[in-house]
Amino acid sequence: MASKPQDVAAGKSENQSNQQEQCDLSENGTKIKSKTKKKASLSALSAKRDCKPRPFGKEGVNFTYAKHNMLKPESGVVDMISPCHEYKSFAIAADLDNQRLQAKLAKETFKFACGCMNMRTNGTIHFGVMDSVNDSGYVHGEIIGIPITDKDVYVDALDYMNKCFKSDSELAAECIRPPEFIEVSDIDSTEKYYVVEIDIVPKISTVCNKLFSVCLPNFREDSNKVEFEKKTVYYRNGSKTEPISNQEEFYSSLRHKDELRKEAENDHAVPDVSVDLGRKLAVLITDGKGKIEKEKWHIVVTNRFQEEHLKFIDFLLDLKILCVFDFDPDSKASGLCKKYLEHHATNLHFLQNYKMPDQMSIKDFEGELHLFEQVSWIFCNGRNDFRGNETPCDEMTWIKTRKSFLKEAVRLICKQILPNGTFSVIFFLTSPVELPIVHTFHEFFAEMQGHDDIICISESEENYSKWEGFAQSSCTAQTVQSKSISGMKMSHVNATIQQLQPSRTRVFKHLSVFSKGVCRLEKVEEERMSSIEILSVDQCDDIKIDSEVEIKIIEENFYRGGKVSWMNFWLSEKKHVGEFIQRDTYKEIYKSISDLPKWSIKQPDVHDLRIYHKPGSGGSTVARQVLWNNRKNFRCAVARTSFSASKVAEHAVRLREYEEDDVQKCLPVLLLVEDIDTEYLEDLRRELESAIRTRKIKQGTLCFILLSCRQSREPEKMCKESPSQNFSVTHKLSVEEKKEFERKKTEVEKQYSADYIITFVLMHEEFNKQYIIKFVKDLLDGINHADIVTRLILYVALLNTYVQNSYLSQSHCEALLRTMQTNTGQRPAERFRRHLFESSLSEQAKVLFIHLRDEKTHIQNIRILHPLIAKEVLHQLLGNDQQQSDIAMKLLKEDVLFQNNFGNQDYYRFLQDLCMRRNKISKGDKSDTSFSPLIEHILNKENQEKVFEVLKAACTRFNEYPFIVQQLVRLWRTMEKLQAAEQWVDL
Repeated sequence: MASKPQDVAAGKSENQSNQQEQCDLSENGTKIKSKTKKKASLSALSAKRDCKPRPFGKEGVNFTYAKHNMLKPESGVVDMISPCHEYKSFAIAADLDNQRLQAKLAKETFKFACGCMNMRTNGTIHFGVMDSVNDSGYVHGEIIGIPITDKDVYVDALDYMNKCFKSDSELAAECIRPPEFIEVSDIDSTEKYYVVEIDIVPKISTVCNKLFSVCLPNFREDSNKVEFEKKTVYYRNGSKTEPISNQEEFYSSLRHKDELRKEAENDHAVPDVSVDLGRKLAVLITDGKGKIEKEKWHIVVTNRFQEEHLKFIDFLLDLKILCVFDFDPDSKASGLCKKYLEHHATNLHFLQNYKMPDQMSIKDFEGELHLFEQVSWIFCNGRNDFRGNETPCDEMTWIKTRKSFLKEAVRLICKQILPNGTFSVIFFLTSPVELPIVHTFHEFFAEMQGHDDIICISESEENYSKWEGFAQSSCTAQTVQSKSISGMKMSHVNATIQQLQPSRTRVFKHLSVFSKGVCRLEKVEEERMSSIEILSVDQCDDIKIDSEVEIKIIEENFYRGGKVSWMNFWLSEKKHVGEFIQRDTYKEIYKSISDLPKWSIKQPDVHDLRIYHKPGSGGSTVARQVLWNNRKNFRCAVARTSFSASKVAEHAVRLREYEEDDVQKCLPVLLLVEDIDTEYLEDLRRELESAIRTRKIKQGTLCFILLSCRQSREPEKMCKESPSQNFSVTHKLSVEEKKEFERKKTEVEKQYSADYIITFVLMHEEFNKQYIIKFVKDLLDGINHADIVTRLILYVALLNTYVQNSYLSQSHCEALLRTMQTNTGQRPAERFRRHLFESSLSEQAKVLFIHLRDEKTHIQNIRILHPLIAKEVLHQLLGNDQQQSDIAMKLLKEDVLFQNNFGNQDYYRFLQDLCMRRNKISKGDKSDTSFSPLIEHILNKENQEKVFEVLKAACTRFNEYPFIVQQLVRLWRTMEKLQAAEQWVDL
């Protein structure tokens, strides 16, 4: 710390003044809290990180410091060009009146400047950085900042230069740069703090052969005015600025210093270091996989896009975006939102819209905001073109009034909507950085538990420099740098990311038209029909296949029992893989549709065809194969039954009439509706018929073909009820089908291991029970029964055995596996990727589990390959030591699964169905049952007490859920235990 001359007015050295200042602060608690917040909290102490100073000579407006971060200790002369540094806390002085403050600032600045100029070295003096370590709450070099309301007061302090440097004032003015005000980021503050920095640049052309002296100003309290000390020559002695004791000796060394300065200026040419930003961007955006994952969601956070940047947003138009946090209030009228709306449908929201009502489920909330259907565009600082009360506000007002809404929105997305690792957040800094977008970074960083999936892109290095300083409130500068692309032109960003995208959403799709040609299906129109998935005539043609490995993964997933995708049909059609097997039922349905007259007086406007299939028999594959091979003859779509029947009907009608001039002359819509009850199907039919009547379409015109596909325990029986409309798909193969399966089996066995095409092999074997028993026995040989992964297999097997279409979300599986890591002392992983999750599974689990993706959210779920395999796995794993009631009890008491937020609504439903959903013939089951199949099994195979234990545990778990209580009461009454039943009735 540099020693200070005597203050004539106060009679104290600067060190004494600092000590007194600290004493005054510690004695005056009110002042500490309201002004300088002198005492550092324990959280602040733990958050201190080393940081770099503002680049010397750069404007402060483009740089930021994080409060409590630490600069390196004060320094002396290095090489004339590298600046020496001196710190002043300025905590008390910042609260003085203007005259006293300016005298203090000028005194410290000119003393330091004189020392630097005489040593011919660059230097920076920092105000708002701790210089004393006497106060244990802070450390030397810690950034505190000072509150500034009027920057001109600090700038005008240098007006003392003429009186202080006298005849040398013009030379001094060339060396002493104007103050730079570097904002101090403090996420807990609603006040703006700054570090004031003044650079000293003694160029040799200015200071050559010159020895500088200065008369320092002091404010005298007795005379109430500023007076000046006697002329003194200063120099830098290490990290201190001290008076020169022997001026003659020092002057004789000036020539040598001038030579060194001249050499330093001539030699100081820093070569540009070329960074491969293209590769860095590719690694960040693809997570090192070489291509952006099709299913991965992206959240965009941006401020105002400049006009030149809007020309290069093609990559954004092709990106899978959940929502955009937009801080540009003119975005809808003239910015990014306006440009995006030209190509995509969006839902416009404000931050308040992300406040979920207390009694609403997350699924209902997602539906209300239409999340996962269309991009949610969130105007985070109001809209200038909005007529309501949503006007933009300044930074500090935003922090006070809107930050809490932002915090809630980010927490909701990260904790209930998207699991960690399934999405990335991309910040675009296309305008100068302001506090609201910085707070958004801090919130995402906290809720995502780190930076792994956060990326920052800034063409402007000045914008990035300020951003880096702000971000250091949450992480180190190195962390920010590792996840940022700075200085890359937006046009280059655009071209680079486009090369990494798996498909182009703006490649035009086409639909068949009545006149036998095709029309273009605009993406924005497709998105507006969000309740149906439209199948175009050139479906999948836009997808880029880069390797045989990619094809193999797609095929293997299907043969293991995964749901068929359009991609499977496309690969077969384009001869990338072998031909698709055509089941007899497929041929029957295809012929039935082909034989339908386009017009007949007896022809119903809405024609019904129904597929009933046993679980895992390939009914859904048959249904989608029908759509695929009819996509050029009809307009084909799949209903998203999370929407109401009226909304699906509205969009189906719009699809039929799209780009057609005459409603009487339109191709029929072939609409697939899967896994819905009869009531929904009837509602859909009525809505479609109503629309036909409203449009006065000629009677007998075929407008819609409703192809429904439902699971049934007895599909053949359902087929006999209406042979012309109902079709069945079973495990039993016809003679012709057996030949087809045998041929296909020979083909796929050459490419895939038998374990990984087991579902296909089982179909080939017509799900022979002995084959399943042998397969499961061989697979489970040597399994570790004590392993938590085995417990996971048992849980999934129990659900898959008794609850149709049940699964466990990957997030639930990860939560269970993390308990193993915690119990064994391993450090739990903060986030799971699919490959990390799979690596934690046993070999048996890797074969048994198949990964499903939610068709709407694309979030991963897990189930066992086939319900019949699940049933046998459950039987063999239990053996003689455990019963199914034991597994049910463990599942109901597995707290970690109920505490997991993601997918919990479906999980609760599956557990409730496990305990209370009865079989009904009317729903396609073989027989009617009094209780759920699990409860029936425990009653028949175990004992009554076990049933009571399971149902009581279910009642407790689901807070006396009325329908489960009803099951228990019915059971008491069945057992003629009326007193116990009455006790539960009272609940």
